[in-house]
Amino acid sequence: MSTRLIVLSDTHVPARARDLPPALWAEIERADIVVHAGDWVSVDLLDRMLERSRRLIGVHGNNDHGELRERLPEVARAEIEGMRLAVVHETGGREGRERRADAAYPDTDLLVFGHSHIPWDSVAPSGLRLLNPGSPTDRRRQPVGTYLRVEVDGGVLAGVEFVAV
Repeated sequence: MSTRLIVLSDTHVPARARDLPPALWAEIERADIVVHAGDWVSVDLLDRMLERSRRLIGVHGNNDHGELRERLPEVARAEIEGMRLAVVHETGGREGRERRADAAYPDTDLLVFGHSHIPWDSVAPSGLRLLNPGSPTDRRRQPVGTYLRVEVDGGVLAGVEFVAV
């Protein structure tokens, strides 16, 4: 049986949007696991996501302060069907990202990160997969906001889909 993840980051609620889009909330409620790579901005969003998701894995970002930093780690790790996941907000600039990620997360199969609001999908020399879901609420220079649907089956990534908002 596979595990369905919804992966998001840089929601900036309520600074950039009043709330998440209703379709994304529906996806969060259906997912087996929700992963948030930081920049929540509001403890209220964290609490609502905890209430509406089956399992939440999240980290704080550079725009998260106070209680968010107290409740959320800088790096989160989990094992999903044997696949080793790490979540962090920032990975530095795009140049050399895969090499830095290999060095910083040697015991990881999938690294989820945020910060740039730019969707990203790459593979490091070690085979480490790097994913940035973009932002569903603050698209910045992107044509649309985005988040990710990810499927893990038998300990491997069986599907990665960027979803436009």
